[in-house]
Amino acid sequence: MSEKAKAIKDDLVKAFSTGVSYMMPVVVVGGICLALSLIGGEPVAGKGMVVTNPFLLNLGAIGSAGLGMMIPVLAAYISYSIAGKPGLTPGLITGFMASTPLGADHVVTGFLGAMLLGILSGYVAKWIKTWKVGKALMPVMPIMIIPIVSSVIVGMLYLYVLIGPIGFAMKWLVSMLSNMQGSSGVVLGLILGAMAAFDMGGPVNKTATAFTLALMAEGIYGPNGAYRIACAIPPLGIALSTFISQRKWAEDERRMGTSAAFMGLIGITEGAIPFAVKNLKTVLPSIIIGSAVGAGLAMVHGVESMVPHGGLIAIAGVNKAPMWYVIDMLIGVIVTAICLHILRPNISEPVKKESAKKTITSDMNKV
Repeated sequence: MSEKAKAIKDDLVKAFSTGVSYMMPVVVVGGICLALSLIGGEPVAGKGMVVTNPFLLNLGAIGSAGLGMMIPVLAAYISYSIAGKPGLTPGLITGFMASTPLGADHVVTGFLGAMLLGILSGYVAKWIKTWKVGKALMPVMPIMIIPIVSSVIVGMLYLYVLIGPIGFAMKWLVSMLSNMQGSSGVVLGLILGAMAAFDMGGPVNKTATAFTLALMAEGIYGPNGAYRIACAIPPLGIALSTFISQRKWAEDERRMGTSAAFMGLIGITEGAIPFAVKNLKTVLPSIIIGSAVGAGLAMVHGVESMVPHGGLIAIAGVNKAPMWYVIDMLIGVIVTAICLHILRPNISEPVKKESAKKTITSDMNKV
């Protein structure tokens, strides 16, 4: 791979990561507010949960607004990562276009559209920044010329060229995943679970996050439920292992088990990183297997979550099979702990200096 191609690849990885990072708080607020509003609703045949309480209706409106901003914010900050501040406006505008029914067929390109439009907006804005203009135009370049020209170029390209193919791809993806039942659903859960644990918050994990968020935008919540279970399993499984298999861990690792448990409960996969760094060959296979098992079972049991966050802290956002959400997570945690118990050898704690000194003194006295 040439240096230029590598630089572009690094830019894109950074841009997607930035977009997802800025989007997450928006989605969390939207998902939790909407989920809390539905808790007070009444199930009505053919209509799902119907909310009548005025306060809960307003809470639901806040949640819907948050989720509605998800796609535009993603595109805006992908563009921002590439072009800086001048990329925000075209990214936000074209991202809104991706989430709005447009054209004769009222096409919504959603997540895929936002990702592509964010990239295009960023690179077009970055290109316009290189234009040589007179001193008279310099002050209005960032507030007028760049936003208007980049928004029009990318917006027209989207409407005349891209909207059809992207819309078709989104429909195919949604249709395929909506029809995933039985073994195919389990395979998807296994893959998402393995991706969640593979690099513990890194690019592979972020890719799975982006995938589940794309499906959430289309009203498909099962993969998100499975993935959020998987995200909590690595730190919780390691924490359980440090408690029940103490001979497998050094004293400092056993102390870290408590913090890993806390991080797992609030859905932070990165709590497993300190343990993996010390012994990757035993920790990584264990957490991948445990997370894959938990996520696969979640797909079998029909777990769905409307909140893009994991752990027990996100239980309020689980709109289908909340009991299985907890049980499947627990099973994944136990599987992880069992794998660690099998793969890790017993360790010998180093003798403390003070104890060693006393032993030497005692031996000398005996002599």
